Amino acid sequence: MGIHDIIEGKKQWRAFMARVKALPPDYQIVYKEIQKYYFKVGPIDLPDGRLLSGIVDFFEEGVAEGKTVVELLGTDVAAFCDDLLAGSRTYADVYQASLRTGTGSADR
Repeated sequence: MGIHDIIEGKKQWRAFMARVKALPPDYQIVYKEIQKYYFKVGPIDLPDGRLLSGIVDFFEEGVAEGKTVVELLGTDVAAFCDDLLAGSRTYADVYQASLRTGTGSADR
């Protein structure tokens, strides 16, 4: 990864975060909680950005339709997040599999 890639990645991240900041405050709060949840759970495909950008797309559509964030997601945000990850591997899954096969190190 060269300096140009790093700079381009930062530009893309800033543009993405500008989209988040353009959302209504309640949407922003829920987005930040979703982001924290995913950073904790560690879905393997999170670094490619499609998951989080898809959520922002979904939120932007909801705002355009005049819906509240609760109307879009319901009251259980964690369940919404888990539903999006259904069938996806997480880093936690990889770690658990390594413990079962004995290839991981749990001594740390």
